[in-house]
Amino acid sequence: MEAGRRKAGKGVWAAAIFCLLTAGVLAGLLVYRYTGLLETMGQSESSSLTEESETPSGGDAVSSETASEEESVISGKDSFLAFREEAQAILDKMTLREKVGQVFILLCPAQGGEDLIREYQPGGICLNAENFRDRSKEEVIAMMEGFQQASSYGLLTCCDEEGGTVTRISRFPALRDTPYVSPREVYEAGGMAAVEEDTRDKALLLKELGINTNLAPVADLSGDPEDFIYWRSFGSDPVLVSSFVQLSAQIYKENGIACVLKHFPGYGGNEDTHTGLAVDSRPYSEFLAADFLPFQAGIQSGAPMVLVNHTIVECMDPENPATLSPRVHEVLREELGFGGLILTDDLSMEAITQYTQGENPCTQAFLAGNDLLLCSSGEENFEAFYRSVEAGEISEKRLNESVLRILEWKIFMGIL
Repeated sequence: MEAGRRKAGKGVWAAAIFCLLTAGVLAGLLVYRYTGLLETMGQSESSSLTEESETPSGGDAVSSETASEEESVISGKDSFLAFREEAQAILDKMTLREKVGQVFILLCPAQGGEDLIREYQPGGICLNAENFRDRSKEEVIAMMEGFQQASSYGLLTCCDEEGGTVTRISRFPALRDTPYVSPREVYEAGGMAAVEEDTRDKALLLKELGINTNLAPVADLSGDPEDFIYWRSFGSDPVLVSSFVQLSAQIYKENGIACVLKHFPGYGGNEDTHTGLAVDSRPYSEFLAADFLPFQAGIQSGAPMVLVNHTIVECMDPENPATLSPRVHEVLREELGFGGLILTDDLSMEAITQYTQGENPCTQAFLAGNDLLLCSSGEENFEAFYRSVEAGEISEKRLNESVLRILEWKIFMGIL
């Protein structure tokens, strides 16, 4: 019996040592991830872009109204560079109007989507619930095939199928037996294995219907149920959310669906930008320590797109919403090393209409560094942007740069 007690005692000590070693490894990984991000950005944890030494123009935030054309041009690596030659050959044959069309993702009307596509030849369309209401799977598939046939350059087709409070497809029993619940709930019920299965199921449903892009996963952090973004977020722990985003990006990629990391640089506890302006006063160190980590994880896992939100993030640009801020895009390109496609949140949201006070935002958004402009109106936004190119406000060199990246992505996806 004494020998048994000694043996049991050794087992307890071994288990305790194993737990301590495991905790040490996890802590080391967190420190490594955070330190690596700091080194990538060339910043210390206490750095703030509001300091004079780190803000452009001697401490004044860059405004898209004052930024030069050279400052506005996208830089950094290109995730789809392997397809450059083929994309360049297509670009060389495009008319100016066709190039302009490629930078738009237009909200698809419930009826007349093919006419919209033929008229503007947009780079993509965004579908909402009305596009799926009262349609069978077969009807949706036929609709999507018709959209692609109406496009001369292959069509990015996207929707928001996050799960939980945001479902465009699965809310309809004809398309899925039950709506997807939020990833947060999936994780609480079954851990990461359940999240993996849920994400794969979404990807396969989208693929079956002919949709090539999901405006997900949500990479925002939130632990407060009072936050606007809370019910759409995976949680408040940056390491856990990073694991979710990394896994999601991997599963979408494996199943031939493009995913979109949103809402950069991190929504936080800000107000709903659908209904008005929101100002984020957090220090830059908080973004470094937390909000950037899920985006970094998704980028490293091969996510091809990042969506930028409409909050005014004071530590990066105290004047402009992130969507319209060259500095925010510089952080994403240069400091997080993102080489894929950057798209705006919907430019018809109240945060933007209030900020621009009636002025069309498309030119400013494009010069800030976005490749793709998500808009609800085709005619108004397309024509305003086209006039800006004709007037030289947007150079054809700058236009070609984004269109080339878009075409490269379409070749990579096999839709062009």
